[in-house]
Amino acid sequence: MVEAHLSPRDRCIALIPYYAGARISEVVRLDTGDVQMSARKGRLRLYGKGGKFWEVDIHPKLRTELQLWLDERPDWPHSGDNRALFLNAKGGRLTAHAAGGIIATVAQTAGLDDPTTAHVLRHMPATTLVRGKTDLVLIAEILGHARLETTRRYSLSSDKGKEDALKLITIDR
Repeated sequence: MVEAHLSPRDRCIALIPYYAGARISEVVRLDTGDVQMSARKGRLRLYGKGGKFWEVDIHPKLRTELQLWLDERPDWPHSGDNRALFLNAKGGRLTAHAAGGIIATVAQTAGLDDPTTAHVLRHMPATTLVRGKTDLVLIAEILGHARLETTRRYSLSSDKGKEDALKLITIDR
């Protein structure tokens, strides 16, 4: 479980791809001003490819973790000098490479056997949404896809899916 990892910063870095569908480059590009939270709601402004941005609602689980990190962040070196949401030990913006290492460490701490990357974490909820029959246009908006064809990859059938579909066909006697 991600929650077993002690650092609020590291938990957020691992949870944003999962709960917000963000790429690792989008996670490290976040500034403190890109997180808007009220008592009950929140939104993240993500910056994607080509300078395009979009906003996603913050999942309640992620909202709690983000608040813990925002409360701790001012204690980091040079935090007042840097708008970056995620800082390295010297107070600079965290790199995508470093964030990827953090995700691997969090996954290892959580006892996950399979290699876990931000890309895997981003795809897991997208696949779940597709299999749950969520509208592809909505999923594309959440993931920041410019083309619906990109999102459609998550709906490609599996052998089990094909087998289950065939069982739905009735035979008229």
